[in-house]
Amino acid sequence: MERRLSAILAADIVGYSALMEQDEAGTFDRLRARRTELFEPEIAGHHGRVFKLMGDGLLAEFGSVVDAVECAVSLQRGMAERNASVAEEERFNVRIGINIGEVIVDGDDRYGEGVNIAARLEQLALPGGICISGKVAREVDKKLAFRFDSAGRQKVKNIEEPIDVYHVRIDAPFRRRILHKRGIGRLWWALGIPAAVVAVLAAWMALYYPVTMTSHPVSSTIPSVAVLPFKDLSADKSLGYLGEGVANDVIAILSRFSDIAVVSRTSSFAYEDKQGDIRQIGTELGVGYVVEGSVRKEGDRVRIVAQLINAKTGDHVWADRFDKSGTDPWALQDELTAKIVGAMTGEFGAIRKADYSQAWGKDSTNLAEYDYYLRAESQLNLYTKEGLERSGEISRQGLQVFPGSPLLTVELGWSHWLIVALLYSSDPQKDLQEAERLVNQVLADKNLSPQVTRLANWLNAWLLTLKRDHDGAVVAMNKAIAAAPYNAFTLTDGASIFLQAGQPEKALELTDAAAARDPGLSWFVNYVRGFIFIVLGKNEDAVEVLKTTEFADAPLQLAVAYMRLGRQADARAAVEKMLKSTPAATIQSWRQTWNFRDPSILDQAAADLARAGLPSGRAQ
Repeated sequence: MERRLSAILAADIVGYSALMEQDEAGTFDRLRARRTELFEPEIAGHHGRVFKLMGDGLLAEFGSVVDAVECAVSLQRGMAERNASVAEEERFNVRIGINIGEVIVDGDDRYGEGVNIAARLEQLALPGGICISGKVAREVDKKLAFRFDSAGRQKVKNIEEPIDVYHVRIDAPFRRRILHKRGIGRLWWALGIPAAVVAVLAAWMALYYPVTMTSHPVSSTIPSVAVLPFKDLSADKSLGYLGEGVANDVIAILSRFSDIAVVSRTSSFAYEDKQGDIRQIGTELGVGYVVEGSVRKEGDRVRIVAQLINAKTGDHVWADRFDKSGTDPWALQDELTAKIVGAMTGEFGAIRKADYSQAWGKDSTNLAEYDYYLRAESQLNLYTKEGLERSGEISRQGLQVFPGSPLLTVELGWSHWLIVALLYSSDPQKDLQEAERLVNQVLADKNLSPQVTRLANWLNAWLLTLKRDHDGAVVAMNKAIAAAPYNAFTLTDGASIFLQAGQPEKALELTDAAAARDPGLSWFVNYVRGFIFIVLGKNEDAVEVLKTTEFADAPLQLAVAYMRLGRQADARAAVEKMLKSTPAATIQSWRQTWNFRDPSILDQAAADLARAGLPSGRAQ
């Protein structure tokens, strides 16, 4: 039996089954064309050989790991170029994994752990991305002009030891940043002030933090920051929603950067209206830096003051004031933006500028429109029946003034979905139909910013799940994640989509990645992990995590786990707790918020809840 050391490249197409359902012949023809025009020539040109084809995927062997990584980058760039010229619904998004290890040679085929790990890494890659093992990263370090972002040590299926995982930054050269002493100057950025704050913050962190390669979780190897709600300094104290909105947008934009870890809004907003030492807040949130500020609005004039504080010393790193008069909240001054980006060198500066410009986008063109959105979002994030109803009212009011606004339309869609998901709806089917209508209206617009793209596809993933289109839901969720790859909240909720699609191991990986970036999000991570553990048959683990959270239907999931452990009294107590907070909860209303590819999962859970005392509701 021959063995040898090889670099293995594994690739497959995301959502291929859904594409085949829509257009089997056309999809197959496009796949065959991509193989013959791009994949086979590139692999051969990099001295590789395809040794296995698997429907929508392939495995290739390379004698050189440098050749394998360069080939992967060429393939992804080639796919991006081809995708740009076709309709979105016809695009192929490829994931690639690369490992180097010993393989068993069996004729033209290759076997062994070297191949298995490459296949697992491919499953961890983002659509359009490349995931490599630590062995590969160490081998090509300083040999290639690419940067690698550590995703920590990951446990993957059928591999005993955790694997060091890295994502390849195709668009960012791998080089150590160089500090240039240049004046940053004052930003005159419209109410796109969140983007201005992000620009300064990202620039400062990029300059002062070295690039490191390590096997530890992401949050322990990169600068971490918490963004507190900006204080309302208006005379009538009516701008709390604006301060929260600005901070929330800063968090959303920072979540696109792999080299900055930002904790979720639910973690940092817990410190709203609390007086305390920044150093203590930093310690409790596990971050090195804190952003805080204030907001004041008089007529059509807005002033926001922001400052970045070193949470270890309490010292101010920088502070700036942003003023704007007028109606356009997104009027970005390119010349002044360049002063910030100018603190960075060469290609990296241009890439960073593109990153935050794309992250912000142009969701809206009017300050009043943005104001409606922030007020609706403030109510939505209360997660109460009254808050969701009020959020919907504000969005509808805004749409009367700004018909067709994607930002307000998707916000209204979310209020309809959440009132069902949190078991508050008196007519779930009507609310779900309205949410679907609204999200389809938004997705019909092909020029959405990443912000709206994330929100719309995220919502669509849930609606498709409820319609049993699990492949379509996974495609939509991958698009949402791609728009904010490091947003811990999106990753965690996305895990629920993958769980229902029959991928519990992938779901667990997403919650692990979210927990590494934002330990303060444990209340939500544990909620999602609870159902994952139940599906995996780990009911004791489910009890341990679900006892730490009462979000949404967590008590009902806890009741299911208790029943399966023979703890009926505890299960009944959990159901009673749920009914006390949500009297309208029934088995029927609960079932309308979940839809597993394997229907027996929900059937068994519903039977457990019935035995634990949850009312059945109307006949199904």
